[in-house]
Amino acid sequence: MDVTKAPNSEIVLDSKSMSYFGGTSYLGLATLPAFQEAVINGIKKWGTAYGSSRHANVKLGVYKDAEALLASQLHTEACVTVSSGMLAGKLVVDYLSHSNTRFYHFPHTHPAILAPNSLPLLVDHKLHPSLLTDTIENIVISVDAISTAHVTPPNFSILEYISKQKQITLLLDESHSIGITGETGMGIFSSIPTTHLHQKIMVASLGKAMGLPGGLIAGDLSFIQDITSTVMFSTASGMSPAYLDAYLQSQAIYKNQKAKLKENLRYFFDGLYLDDRFIFNTHYPNIYNFQPEFYNALLKKNIVITHFNYPTPESVLSRIVLSANHSKTDIDILKHTLKTLA
Repeated sequence: MDVTKAPNSEIVLDSKSMSYFGGTSYLGLATLPAFQEAVINGIKKWGTAYGSSRHANVKLGVYKDAEALLASQLHTEACVTVSSGMLAGKLVVDYLSHSNTRFYHFPHTHPAILAPNSLPLLVDHKLHPSLLTDTIENIVISVDAISTAHVTPPNFSILEYISKQKQITLLLDESHSIGITGETGMGIFSSIPTTHLHQKIMVASLGKAMGLPGGLIAGDLSFIQDITSTVMFSTASGMSPAYLDAYLQSQAIYKNQKAKLKENLRYFFDGLYLDDRFIFNTHYPNIYNFQPEFYNALLKKNIVITHFNYPTPESVLSRIVLSANHSKTDIDILKHTLKTLA
């Protein structure tokens, strides 16, 4: 379905207004007037785009300022922004492929951080046999902080059982968790134990909860320095400086929207019973239902949710998405409809 205006809590289809519970703008920033104004001010200061290498002789100070703030919020030594989350993942995978023997991945890992010859971490619900050998090697394990069709982080304790002969780099994709999960709302990266890890690296799309068209790479200072020295990074344009300026100026807005989302989740789940047809976490804004008739049943009630074919999982993806911009009236409509479909 094609629309002619960005959906918020409502979507207009064929001149008809319907309730909208889809997308990935969890904090509602994409259509929030106050944040849009911050972006407009950023454009007036930095222009609509800056198509230059980050290594050019003229450097924009907003990159340094925004990346320093993000690194402090992520509790990591350093980070760097790029033009998309997909580029962030591909940059890191390409770099790591030159110094690591093998790549492994948790189930349902996003293609952005999947190396071409990556092996499954689990075989028949057990660690891949090659992870238990005494062969000394550097390996990379890729994983989504919260993968598609899931609502909680994976269990990282399984990494403790990998042979101590393996030097492990954990590559974490926080695209659907940064901005809305963790103690500070900035994801789970800082909370993952490093006891059994050589290093951990985070990548993320900033275009979801964060409302910024770009990507992020975070990790140890030496690693970030290595990434920014690669040919791929040095020959690519950076993300829009106007949006990074908006991020710097909008910290109060982010805090307020996170509080609104938290309250909307509390209000939605209060008194609502969801049976085993649903996959949900009362602290996370995605609620999944893979029943074939679910999407159309809601559509008949003038409610539009996310519904499309996705590589992982290998079935039609149907999910309700709550955002900070939904009002209690919006949520009441959804709750009432779900109760009638029970």
